[in-house]
Amino acid sequence: MIRDAEEDALPLPGGDREIPLLLADRAFAADGSFLYPAAKDGPGVEEKYMEGVIGDVILVNGAPWPVLEVDAARYRFRILNAANARRFELALDPGPAKFIQIGSDGGLLGAPVEHETLVVAPAERFDVVVDFSQYQPGTEVTLLNKLDTGRTGQVMRFKVARKATDDSNVPAKLSAYAAVPEPSGLVHRQWRFRRGDAGHHKGWTINGKAFDPKNMQASVKLDQYEVWSFVTDVHHPVHVHLAPFQVLRRGGTKPGPYDAGWKDTVDIRPAEVVEVLVKFTAHKGKYLIHCHNLEHEDMAMMAAFETS
Repeated sequence: MIRDAEEDALPLPGGDREIPLLLADRAFAADGSFLYPAAKDGPGVEEKYMEGVIGDVILVNGAPWPVLEVDAARYRFRILNAANARRFELALDPGPAKFIQIGSDGGLLGAPVEHETLVVAPAERFDVVVDFSQYQPGTEVTLLNKLDTGRTGQVMRFKVARKATDDSNVPAKLSAYAAVPEPSGLVHRQWRFRRGDAGHHKGWTINGKAFDPKNMQASVKLDQYEVWSFVTDVHHPVHVHLAPFQVLRRGGTKPGPYDAGWKDTVDIRPAEVVEVLVKFTAHKGKYLIHCHNLEHEDMAMMAAFETS
């Protein structure tokens, strides 16, 4: 868990009340080993699982459907979707508690954002505060996944055990972060994420090509902003290595409710276009962009590019 001096100066929940929640789903054999439909005649997965492998057991920090005992106080949860392909729409049942988002992939937001539910795609991170003081001791609060039903519609439970003192709060201003106004005259670049054939390859492609580490699909100037458009056929969580970006537009209009802050993974819905403002500063050389659905990525939905 990464923090800096700006963050340390804030009165956010900490210590035992700052907890990472790594969400995943897996399937298990009777002996407890993982079940995975690997292709029998080559790399990747069986053909019918190329959309993405979904498990029937929900894990949080490696434990199936865990229960966490909490004080009636504010808690900070650092949420990561570590599933292969599953999205989560997280909700707390019963209310009234909500998710107060304080950070995203790239760090703290400028100001908190309140959510009734939280949609998290593979590789996305959300930094949130939940105030359990709104519940009486003895209350059990279930973290739901509203994108599914039955057991996979449940993620974990919180048991509100006791009243407690709490000197934390979520200030109205969190960080010096501010959105960068979109400069004019920038290079615009399009990345198309689709399933299809690329020569001998039958799988997932970017700009019609399967991944080849020797093929640089773009040459990007270091320390200069560009506008990149991500275009999809089906759901793709798009991840750019080593360069946080800012979502400018989703579907030709304003960013979505979960697009705030500096991102490095953005969830793109079927037949959608998302435009981002990105700048590379880390080093001159080779980088990757890819879909973070593990089966899409494994079946060649990556592209290499270089900076100069």
